[in-house]
Amino acid sequence: MFSYITLTGILRQSNMKQCEICGRGSIIRGKRVKLRGNYNPTGTSRKKPNLQKAFYKGESVLSCTKCIKKQRKAK
Repeated sequence: MFSYITLTGILRQSNMKQCEICGRGSIIRGKRVKLRGNYNPTGTSRKKPNLQKAFYKGESVLSCTKCIKKQRKAK
């Protein structure tokens, strides 16, 4: 992990699996199966955002597809 200052001036801790515009990163999500009235925690998995290289304010950054769609709609 390393620290960097975003384009908006905010200091953030970053790993490579994180959007540089909104800061969206990976999450751990668990699955629950209901069996006879009780929940059974069957396991967890890590969900990662769909990151793409895109231009943002003249720089090439890793951004999630939601941010890319928002930028295109704003133009």
